[in-house]
Amino acid sequence: MTMPLLEIQNVKTVFTTQRGVLRAVDDVSLSLSAGETLGVVGESGCGKTMLALSIMRLIPPNGRIAEGRILFDGRDLLQLTEEEMRERRGRDIAMIFQEPMTSLNPVLRVGDQIAEAIRLHQHVSDREALDRSVKLLGEVGIPDPEKRVRDYPHQMSGGMRQRVMIAMAMSCRPRLLLADEPTTALDVTIQAQILKLISDLKEKNNMAVILITHDLGIVAEAAQKVAVMYAGKVVETAEVEKLFARPLHPYTRGLIESRPSGWAESDAEKGSYLKTIPGTVPGLLDLPPGCRFADRCSLAEERCRAAGPALAELEAGHFVSCFVAESLAKS
Repeated sequence: MTMPLLEIQNVKTVFTTQRGVLRAVDDVSLSLSAGETLGVVGESGCGKTMLALSIMRLIPPNGRIAEGRILFDGRDLLQLTEEEMRERRGRDIAMIFQEPMTSLNPVLRVGDQIAEAIRLHQHVSDREALDRSVKLLGEVGIPDPEKRVRDYPHQMSGGMRQRVMIAMAMSCRPRLLLADEPTTALDVTIQAQILKLISDLKEKNNMAVILITHDLGIVAEAAQKVAVMYAGKVVETAEVEKLFARPLHPYTRGLIESRPSGWAESDAEKGSYLKTIPGTVPGLLDLPPGCRFADRCSLAEERCRAAGPALAELEAGHFVSCFVAESLAKS
């Protein structure tokens, strides 16, 4: 059995605030092999982005990774010096951030921004770096790349700026790509193009991808494995087909049932409403003592509010953190 490219082991990322310690990522363990895409899903505030920033070691100043290990190709990233980690970022591990307009420098041409990443890690001349930038823009589907390489970010559409971000991320052919909501604020047609582009680049480079999203439709289309996060914890993880066919955590079931695609036209004609999950994600400073989903769960029992369930393998490759999941599996 081949060793996973990435292994996240019991990682806890915390922030010190005036009100106390906030647990943004709480005892998360995941693994990913080369050529695989892992979808990480959940509502806003569940810790998805902070998990990616933990892997990149780009935690804001008031935060720290308090426990755990992040093994990349067998080496713990948390044990590297800052200089060694800078070498890894961009060259081996790259990230596409959520909003390209705030991630790109507005006063630099896009070609110069891509070229800077190439020069930093590959030590080539300015001319060669710019030539590679043109080639990369062509690879990500930007027309007339020789001309567009001289554009500023504001001269491009949202979809084009996202392609520039992908070109920057792919400039050094990384082995792991972290894509944080890469299709947010894009129309459906452009979303599909961006997802296909990431998939094509993954296949071409045998790259591992962590795809962070709140959209289960994107996960179903683009990922092989999925991890569902809630209030800083992973509550369910499985292969995509298995999870969609038999979701065993009440939160996962709620996410799937609240998708518009599951709403029959006949229901609309009867005046029915889309299903929703009542309540909101608990604040990470005021977490309940038991299962963090208990107050929103119609199946919660007394034990659910007393202690937090551990993530356990209920079926082959299907891990769930829920006391009632076993009975759901038998139903």
